[in-house]
Amino acid sequence: MALFLIERNFAETIELDAGNAEIRRVNDDVGVRWLYSFLSADKKKTYCLYEASDADAIREAARRANLPADLIVEVNSAVGPVAAPS
Repeated sequence: MALFLIERNFAETIELDAGNAEIRRVNDDVGVRWLYSFLSADKKKTYCLYEASDADAIREAARRANLPADLIVEVNSAVGPVAAPS
Protein backbone atom coordinates (compact mmCIF):
# COMPACT_ATOMS: atom_id res chain seq x y z
CA MET A 1 0.00 0.00 0.00
CA ALA A 2 1.19 3.49 -0.84
CA LEU A 3 0.86 6.57 1.37
CA PHE A 4 -1.12 9.60 0.22
CA LEU A 5 -1.57 13.08 1.65
CA ILE A 6 -5.02 14.52 0.91
CA GLU A 7 -5.94 18.19 1.22
CA ARG A 8 -9.65 18.79 1.79
CA ASN A 9 -11.19 22.27 1.65
CA PHE A 10 -14.60 22.88 3.23
CA ALA A 11 -16.94 25.87 2.81
CA GLU A 12 -17.98 25.73 6.48
CA THR A 13 -16.09 24.89 9.65
CA ILE A 14 -15.98 21.19 10.47
CA GLU A 15 -15.41 18.90 13.44
CA LEU A 16 -13.16 15.94 12.77
CA ASP A 17 -15.24 13.47 14.78
CA ALA A 18 -18.42 14.11 12.78
CA GLY A 19 -19.25 11.07 10.66
CA ASN A 20 -16.11 9.08 11.44
CA ALA A 21 -17.97 5.74 11.59
CA GLU A 22 -19.48 6.28 8.14
CA ILE A 23 -16.12 7.37 6.72
CA ARG A 24 -14.47 4.22 8.10
CA ARG A 25 -17.23 2.04 6.60
CA VAL A 26 -16.78 3.62 3.17
CA ASN A 27 -13.00 3.35 3.42
CA ASP A 28 -13.25 -0.35 4.32
CA ASP A 29 -15.54 -0.95 1.34
CA VAL A 30 -13.11 0.78 -1.03
CA GLY A 31 -9.96 -0.67 0.54
CA VAL A 32 -8.28 2.49 1.82
CA ARG A 33 -7.07 3.20 5.34
CA TRP A 34 -7.32 6.58 7.08
CA LEU A 35 -4.26 7.00 9.31
CA TYR A 36 -4.77 10.50 10.72
CA SER A 37 -5.75 14.06 9.90
CA PHE A 38 -4.74 17.58 10.84
CA LEU A 39 -7.33 20.35 11.06
CA SER A 40 -6.40 23.92 10.08
CA ALA A 41 -6.79 26.72 12.63
CA ASP A 42 -9.89 28.08 10.85
CA LYS A 43 -11.41 24.53 10.80
CA LYS A 44 -12.10 24.74 7.06
CA LYS A 45 -9.28 22.55 5.78
CA THR A 46 -7.88 19.13 6.64
CA TYR A 47 -4.69 17.36 5.69
CA CYS A 48 -5.18 13.61 5.87
CA LEU A 49 -2.73 10.74 5.59
CA TYR A 50 -4.11 7.58 3.98
CA GLU A 51 -2.86 4.19 2.83
CA ALA A 52 -4.30 3.07 -0.50
CA SER A 53 -3.44 1.11 -3.60
CA ASP A 54 -3.64 4.25 -5.75
CA ALA A 55 -5.04 7.79 -5.94
CA ASP A 56 -8.18 6.55 -7.71
CA ALA A 57 -9.14 4.55 -4.60
CA ILE A 58 -8.81 7.74 -2.53
CA ARG A 59 -11.02 9.62 -5.00
CA GLU A 60 -13.64 6.86 -4.93
CA ALA A 61 -13.73 6.79 -1.12
CA ALA A 62 -14.06 10.60 -1.03
CA ARG A 63 -16.88 10.50 -3.60
CA ARG A 64 -18.79 7.84 -1.65
CA ALA A 65 -18.31 9.67 1.65
CA ASN A 66 -19.29 12.98 0.04
CA LEU A 67 -15.96 14.55 1.04
CA PRO A 68 -13.72 16.83 -1.00
CA ALA A 69 -10.32 15.57 -2.11
CA ASP A 70 -8.88 18.74 -3.59
CA LEU A 71 -5.27 17.61 -3.73
CA ILE A 72 -3.92 14.06 -3.54
CA VAL A 73 -0.16 13.58 -3.35
CA GLU A 74 1.60 10.24 -3.10
CA VAL A 75 4.38 10.37 -0.51
CA ASN A 76 7.07 7.76 -0.14
CA SER A 77 9.29 8.91 2.70
CA ALA A 78 9.08 10.91 5.88
CA VAL A 79 11.60 13.34 7.27
CA GLY A 80 11.91 14.85 10.70
CA PRO A 81 14.33 16.01 13.31
CA VAL A 82 17.00 13.62 14.45
CA ALA A 83 17.01 13.06 18.18
CA ALA A 84 20.04 14.56 19.84
CA PRO A 85 22.34 12.03 21.50
CA SER A 86 21.94 11.90 25.26
